[in-house]
Amino acid sequence: MDPSTASDVLTVNGGAALSGEVRVRGAKNLVPKAMVAALLGHGTSVLHNVPDISDVRIVTGLLEAHGVSVTRGDSTDTLIMDPASVERASDAAVEAHAGTSRIPVLFCGPLLHRLGRAFIPDLGGCKIGDRPIDFHLDALRAFGAVVEKRPEGLLILAPERLRGTHIRLPYPSVGATEQVLLTAVLAEGVTELSNAATEPEIVDLIAVLQKMGAIVSVHNDRVIRIIGVDRLGGFTHRALPDRLETASWACAALATAGDIRVVGARQGDMMTFLNVFRRIGGDFEVDDNPGDPSIRFWHSGGPTHALALETDVHPGLQTDWQQPLVVALTQAQGLSIVHETVYEQRLGFTEALNRMGAQIQLYRECLGGSACRFGQRNFQHSAVISGPTKLHGAELTIPDLRAGFSYLIAALAAQGTSTVHGISLIHRGYEDFEGKLSALGADVELGAAR
Repeated sequence: MDPSTASDVLTVNGGAALSGEVRVRGAKNLVPKAMVAALLGHGTSVLHNVPDISDVRIVTGLLEAHGVSVTRGDSTDTLIMDPASVERASDAAVEAHAGTSRIPVLFCGPLLHRLGRAFIPDLGGCKIGDRPIDFHLDALRAFGAVVEKRPEGLLILAPERLRGTHIRLPYPSVGATEQVLLTAVLAEGVTELSNAATEPEIVDLIAVLQKMGAIVSVHNDRVIRIIGVDRLGGFTHRALPDRLETASWACAALATAGDIRVVGARQGDMMTFLNVFRRIGGDFEVDDNPGDPSIRFWHSGGPTHALALETDVHPGLQTDWQQPLVVALTQAQGLSIVHETVYEQRLGFTEALNRMGAQIQLYRECLGGSACRFGQRNFQHSAVISGPTKLHGAELTIPDLRAGFSYLIAALAAQGTSTVHGISLIHRGYEDFEGKLSALGADVELGAAR
């Protein structure tokens, strides 16, 4: 969608405290991957708690292009996927459905097992730093796949059944870990993955694969061991709630001095974030209702506190929590330090916050923590935030998914009117966010300000 069109612009009149209730559904970082896993099975799969986001629609289109039947269940948040008639999709169809998404790379393993062939068009995704697919391609080659580079993309072939292998990732990449899992479960023999990512969404994907008949065990020191099987069935699974969306609403409550209950949120997946939220000066209350858990977040009423943060792979501070926290820290008293160690360009969004009145300086050095892999590579990956500062409305263009929602938090906390362009990016990971904002009392309008 063209960011200049009126339907891709949100006008935000800031200054009001957000208050009320929103619901989060299944994690954007799990649901599309569980849908891809359905390709591996020889039976129908049922996935519950599915959000209505564009990434789900992209995967639905790609599955249907490969002959998978995808229908809604009795509930609108349930998908039923039947891979009985998997077939080769045209390269043009894959490219058309994928758009700029990076999701097609995760189709490789399942398609190699089912068809012996997979195609990856030029990949897009959020512009937050170097996100090469070399980890994915090296892993596929280790299983015995052949990668052919073509002008329109990459053709991946499996001349024979893929074989289990030993792989050590140079970094605990979530995407590469998912690639290995989705490929190894039907490969012949044993696969051992070292330096694997262990995020809650990874564990939930392993639970999906285990329900299908896979044999996957998680060991100490980031080692995952997979014993390949000859055949997998379908699954029935309820996706874990989106902890990243939950944190975004929590930071919106803090930045606007509001009070938001996030229905569907679980404490166990949020513990690192909750500690930081409390240290800043926010407060929360957990409702462990097993049928419908929730967490209520609010501003405690007193001054919020500056602190030093460092992002890291799980169980550290999730990088996707960093951007909304930075907005909240612009309202904290004192100097805060943020050291980003996962994506080297993820602090670039702060330039727009400075135009709104924030005082954020970026540095190439590793500040506030241990030296990281970006320290000697000329990336501005540390920030010093001086607060509190009054934010004012501005013209904003969304660069990526998490920065986009963070811009909205800043616009809601600011005095005056902001015009936010490119909101279609937010639909990748946030279900009905305009409706949720309105329900919380935000003064927003789709379309440019008159």
